[in-house]
Amino acid sequence: MLELIEKSASKPLAIILILSVIFLFLYYLLSIILILFLVFTAYFFRDPERKIGDGVISPADGRIDYVGCNQLEIFMSPFDCHINRSPVKGKILSIEFRDGKLIPAYRRGKNVRMNEITIRAGDGIYKVIQIAGIFARRIVCYVREGEDVEKGQRIGLIRFGSRVILELPTGYKFIRRVGEKVKAGETVAVKDEDLQRS
Repeated sequence: MLELIEKSASKPLAIILILSVIFLFLYYLLSIILILFLVFTAYFFRDPERKIGDGVISPADGRIDYVGCNQLEIFMSPFDCHINRSPVKGKILSIEFRDGKLIPAYRRGKNVRMNEITIRAGDGIYKVIQIAGIFARRIVCYVREGEDVEKGQRIGLIRFGSRVILELPTGYKFIRRVGEKVKAGETVAVKDEDLQRS
């Protein structure tokens, strides 16, 4: 079970567990509330293994709420797995954090707090943009500039409800639509010629 929980969650989980034990003898009801919060926190920070699909894969779990031109946006609710993965194999060209507004993650907006990861693959430039919602105040990035990444490799985490944008180079078509649920690692786009042959 421990290998299925994101490593940065170990400290807060330990603190909540200790507090729940302490309050078990002092204030039983609060101990129950803490235990429930412990279970939710462990569930939120789950880090399951994924079977990686063909083509360009989804960088996040959640529901697609925008598809346009070369961009796809995914809303991640607090109940979705929040580990983000690289959509392709390539090299990290740049990582740029921009501070900004904190708005509800289910809303699309401008000038928001984000972390933009640019990946150069053999067929062009890809971007994964991690956006913090009003409750997701921390964006964790696992990769560094100049690092090589594999498709499906874990590249980051956004805590407690957030949004991820995937931007593709030309030559690809999205095969998923607005309203569909996706999981990190699933195919969301393929090359134009592959789509025409199918």
